[in-house]
Amino acid sequence: MTSQVSRTTEQADGTVVGEQRKPGGVKAVRRLDRVIIRFAGDSGDGMQLTGDRFTSETASFGNDLSTLPNFPAEIRAPAGTLPGVSSFQLHFADHDILTPGDAPNVLVAMNPAALKANIGDLPRGAEIIVNTDEFTKRAMQKVGYDASPLEDGSLDGYSLHPVPLTTLTVEALKEFDLSRKEAERSKNMFALGLLSWMYHRPTEGTERFLQQKFARKPEVMKANLAAFRAGWNFGETTEDFAVSYEIAPATTAFPVGTYRNISGNLALAYGLVTASRQADLPLFLGSYPITPASDILHELSKHKNFGVRTFQAEDEIAGIGAALGAAFGGSLAVTTTSGPGVALKAETVGLAVSLELPLLVVDIQRGGPSTGLPTKTEQADLLQAMYGRNGEAPVPVIAPRTPADCFDTALEAARIALTYRTPVMLLSDGYLANGSEPWRIPELEELPDLRVQFASGPNHTLEDGTEVFWPYKRDPQTLARPWAVPGTPGLEHRIGGIEKQDGTGNISYDPANHDFMVRTRQAKIDGIDVPDLEVDDPDGARALVLGWGSTYGPITAAVRRLRAAGEPIAQAHLRHLNPFPRNLGAVLRGYDKVVIPEMNLGQLATLIRAKYLVDAHSYNQVNGMPFKAEQLATALKEAIHD
Repeated sequence: MTSQVSRTTEQADGTVVGEQRKPGGVKAVRRLDRVIIRFAGDSGDGMQLTGDRFTSETASFGNDLSTLPNFPAEIRAPAGTLPGVSSFQLHFADHDILTPGDAPNVLVAMNPAALKANIGDLPRGAEIIVNTDEFTKRAMQKVGYDASPLEDGSLDGYSLHPVPLTTLTVEALKEFDLSRKEAERSKNMFALGLLSWMYHRPTEGTERFLQQKFARKPEVMKANLAAFRAGWNFGETTEDFAVSYEIAPATTAFPVGTYRNISGNLALAYGLVTASRQADLPLFLGSYPITPASDILHELSKHKNFGVRTFQAEDEIAGIGAALGAAFGGSLAVTTTSGPGVALKAETVGLAVSLELPLLVVDIQRGGPSTGLPTKTEQADLLQAMYGRNGEAPVPVIAPRTPADCFDTALEAARIALTYRTPVMLLSDGYLANGSEPWRIPELEELPDLRVQFASGPNHTLEDGTEVFWPYKRDPQTLARPWAVPGTPGLEHRIGGIEKQDGTGNISYDPANHDFMVRTRQAKIDGIDVPDLEVDDPDGARALVLGWGSTYGPITAAVRRLRAAGEPIAQAHLRHLNPFPRNLGAVLRGYDKVVIPEMNLGQLATLIRAKYLVDAHSYNQVNGMPFKAEQLATALKEAIHD
């Protein structure tokens, strides 16, 4: 959930809160406060779809939740290999939670590769559901199993459920006119039905989804429905699953409102559409497809009814060039990309700085450098966002903290861009983009008014009394120049990348003018109105953990664990990274020790040390995965006692 929500303590492990033994051979129902499930299989086994459907039903049931999709970068990775394993982890609870969880309580492994790739993450006693049909000698040898792990005792510390998922699925679909290969494709729906029974998930939503998704293929639709129902019935009738589980809705975790499950990229897309409506401007997206930003292009292309125009360009440079042209034409202009694309867009971002036009540059960060790890997360583009342009070209930088917060951050980016006539860098990342959580749909009256006034006539009087339009005459409060839509009579003016004369906008090579313009553009960014940094410090701690972006969830979960163990520690999280909140220096000086966890090698820490001369301690991870709460809690405890 977003940061404004009142939260309860996130436990390190799920707690059994009750068990109901039913008479007459009816299976017992055990009540838990939370559970972490991971679906894993080949990238062609439908694990992302399975996890997404389970998540949607969990959201509709009213649990709080957090997800972590994890998949290969290849379109079709080698089947049955460790690099080809795709997984989806879901953490859901009857109370407020912050992360997808450190370790799964349940692993659904569709083949030997999925088991081997994930077994190391499971705590002893965890439940493992394996598709025994895939544990052939050849498949096991491919991933290095000399003997079957289902029979050699290596899984004795776990609760193992061997299920012939493929065979059961094919048997359930024998009445349909499908080949065996076609029938086998529905085994993920069988697994989804089984898990839906185990955790008392609603089924109506998934059935509606299948009916809509395969409406044009009725035989495939009926087969998937049959497989889903067969999985549910298998759980109900088999003796191997003696207990099912209930996790009550998180009734106390959410403020009153209407909620839906949302991913970071979807929230960002909705935020951009909302910003355009609140600004009363058409939305233009100039983009080139790139993982993990492409979903924003896909989503915005569906909303032409809201005045959204999407342009899939031939490359990154064309995408931002078209967006900047749309900004000149009076649109709320956006370009989306990931790390390598930001490098290609850098020259045009510099042009936008010179032209002083509103432009949103959305960077969904991923592992680098170069092509790097396209489907893995990282937050290593901060310094690129700050300084990755030639010359002095300052740009505001902001970052969301949770998937749902991407909506609010999009609105804030639009506010800054429109108010101050500047490009804005918005730094999300793959963890937020693909992860999901419940989101309270805001009421219309809660949304900010982003309307701006275009220039409509002369704004300067010459010494001889002539009224003229000066395109670089500035608002004294914001230092923003007027926004003149092309074609407005009397507002003709010159644009381009060569330095402008103050006020007139004419080409100028005058050294004093260039010095003035450089300092004025910097002053405009420095003067952006951003809220003060809020600090969570209930115990008067001597140590502060400072974060930014998607580290919010793991940091907050780790801080809760430390406080529960009696360790006083303060927490603050930055949304605005350029300019920093005005009270940040005073906050930092109020603590003996400052620790900054980042999914990079210390980029925010570098900026903090340079600007505030604070000996900030870095804790860094660059393995393509988000921090685990327990790992971070241990590191923070060591840091504050060092």
